[in-house]
Amino acid sequence: MINNYKNTGGDEVLAMLAALANPHRLRIVATLATGGRNYVSQLAREIGISRPLLHLHLQKLEAAGLVVSQLELSPDGKALNYFEVTDFGLELTPATIAQAAKSLTAHSEQ
Repeated sequence: MINNYKNTGGDEVLAMLAALANPHRLRIVATLATGGRNYVSQLAREIGISRPLLHLHLQKLEAAGLVVSQLELSPDGKALNYFEVTDFGLELTPATIAQAAKSLTAHSEQ
């Protein structure tokens, strides 16, 4: 989870920006932020995309620390994977970008 944006490293900034650089992922974050946590099937219906595609986008968002998941059992015994938005923040200014760029690692150049 990234909540102290002034000390966010370059790799984390790149991961966040890459994760948010997609209209589906922006809609996912917006839907979770306004509607609260939700499970994959319901979230796919609300956003209007397939579950496999949603799952790929959720993986990217989770890897960037923007959402978290929790597997739970429903009353009828089905496994439901719930997702919710993390408490993240990133202030994009020339100064924060310059600070983040100083800490980029070699693997982030690929």
